[in-house]
Amino acid sequence: MLSWFDKRVVKNALVAIKALFVGGLTASLLVTSPVQAEIDEGIEYQLVTPPVKTVSKNKIEVVELFWYGCPHCYTFEPKITAWKKKQGKHVQFIRIPAIFPNRPAWELHARTYYAAELLGVLDKVHGPLFKAIQKDKTRMVSRDKLANFFENYGVKRAIFLETLDSFGVQMKVNRAKYLTGKTGYKIDGVPTLIIDGRYRTHASLTNGQAGMLKVTDFLIQKAKKAGK
Repeated sequence: MLSWFDKRVVKNALVAIKALFVGGLTASLLVTSPVQAEIDEGIEYQLVTPPVKTVSKNKIEVVELFWYGCPHCYTFEPKITAWKKKQGKHVQFIRIPAIFPNRPAWELHARTYYAAELLGVLDKVHGPLFKAIQKDKTRMVSRDKLANFFENYGVKRAIFLETLDSFGVQMKVNRAKYLTGKTGYKIDGVPTLIIDGRYRTHASLTNGQAGMLKVTDFLIQKAKKAGK
């Protein structure tokens, strides 16, 4: 499989050749001023086929799929948080905990995320939970450990465990499974960003996390031009 760099080299070469024949560029001009293709489908982003219906009809939706156990998601967290603060009212940002089949830790962490959301403590625990797992190397793969963690943020153990198994959390977990899988966004890793339910990008496509956000900005503008 070609890397991002290899794909970009091939793409730039094709663009340059096309410019040579269509625009009359000389060989020397190609050497001194190579034509650069910026952001392209199949290289920096992929299509979500079929598109997934977005929550809002009037805003451009940007979804981040993540996992608390993913070190790349942890390093991406401050970047996506800073990016989110710069967005206008036309962008709606949503986090979705990814759940892959036969990965019990992923489902447990997704349940934890949605339990925190329903309990109204997500803003308080999201960052610290990431830090506890990734920086402090605390294994949060049992309900008991997570219940102990939530007690530090004022959530009684029994209430947390009850919420973890609640119907509301189960509904959200079911949707996260659907969106993660082959009938939804069709992702194969995290962090992944989905723009307008139509476009999918991740760091391996964009040569890094900074590139992922650059591509996201491009796709937001693309969606706007399409009438969103």
